[in-house]
Amino acid sequence: MSVKETTQTQSTLRSEARIARGALHRLRQDLFVDAFAFRPLPPLEDAKVARWVPWLPERIRRWVRWLPHYAVGFFSVCVFLGSLSLTDSLAPPRAVLVTAFCLLVAAPPMVSLFRPIGAFWLSLFAFGVSMVAGSVLSDYGGGVWTGAGFATHLAVMTLVVLRTRPRLAVEMWLVTFGSGAVLSALAGEWATSDLPPVAFFAGVVLVSAAAVRAWREERRQVVETRTATAEERSRRTLLEERATIARELHDVVAHHMSVIAIQAEAAPYRVENTPPELATSFSTIRENAVAALTELRRILGVVRSEDPDAFVESDPEAPQPTLANLESLLGSVRSAGLEVEAVVTGAARPLPQGVELSAYRIVQEALSNALRHSPGADARVEISYVLGGIGLRIVNGVPSRLAKPSPGAGHGVLGMRERVQMLGGEMTADHTEEGGFEVAAFIPVANTAGETAPGGVTA
Repeated sequence: MSVKETTQTQSTLRSEARIARGALHRLRQDLFVDAFAFRPLPPLEDAKVARWVPWLPERIRRWVRWLPHYAVGFFSVCVFLGSLSLTDSLAPPRAVLVTAFCLLVAAPPMVSLFRPIGAFWLSLFAFGVSMVAGSVLSDYGGGVWTGAGFATHLAVMTLVVLRTRPRLAVEMWLVTFGSGAVLSALAGEWATSDLPPVAFFAGVVLVSAAAVRAWREERRQVVETRTATAEERSRRTLLEERATIARELHDVVAHHMSVIAIQAEAAPYRVENTPPELATSFSTIRENAVAALTELRRILGVVRSEDPDAFVESDPEAPQPTLANLESLLGSVRSAGLEVEAVVTGAARPLPQGVELSAYRIVQEALSNALRHSPGADARVEISYVLGGIGLRIVNGVPSRLAKPSPGAGHGVLGMRERVQMLGGEMTADHTEEGGFEVAAFIPVANTAGETAPGGVTA
């Protein structure tokens, strides 16, 4: 044998040894380390129970959550009573031993609800005892004892696989039938005649249980991934909406800061013999205003949105819209195919620019949602000027045709809610009883001196 072939053989042997060591390590971790650790089976989730049996009363559904525990307990009781019925033909000393054996066989299924790996070892021990008992009590139907022990052990292994991880199916199968082959060889001919087909049947059952467990685990991971993706998308949408709000409010704040800077610069020239201290103060005010404008421009460059809204003017230098531009917005929406009616109640009055901008954007987003999700429906916009602020209500009817799927469904509501909360207001958005959708918001505005009770104006 050449040196190259020898090297390849040694490398193959080392790889096989590493694989074997890894398999033994996993076997030890799965079946020996903390084998009797307390791992209770939780009850079914309320959402699943409500989805499966929605017609049951709430009080009864609470008991249905423990249905798996009831089923396993019922199985253990059936195993115990079925095995106990075999003691009728036995003498009292043997009957006591068989009763203890029945308890030993029936206990592992119940134990699997709390200590799954420990239940496997207990069931394996009971299976070994049943094989020995089947050989010793051959005159009293010993095959029944072995069959009862094996059936219970197989049920316990299936429960353990469904509760833990799929690879335990192979590990428990190897341990069970490796031990069974040794005991069977010592006990008699059962190993030679019955062990291979029983091992094959058990393998099929355990592989099926492992496939079910793997499918459930995969489905759980998919649900978690989808949930995390939806949460991340909502968070990203919220951050983008906040960036858009910051960009829009920049113009409002910049306007006021510009006025302050201009007034501070012009004030000293309007007073004759201006005291130096006053001139210095005005100069400081102007410098701070200019510095604030510089910082605002820097922030604007960071948060500027790359995807402006559908109805925002294409000119980035255009002034931010207010409710005075509502007719232009309604005209754009009507040209897109949405029949919309506008109703304004109360005495219209100038509002703070931030309130005007947010109110305009809420109406704009609500109408955009109506166009997107309710094609062919009518819409109504209600704007109410009251003493404490301004109320908005945008409602649309039932769509007359099928809406196209929208991946951003619900994200516009997040943006509207963010705007209202920023101004200390309240907002609701929900489906109407007729099948449409309604957005209602109230934005508080501090009362100004001389403000009167509103009248009613319809547009």
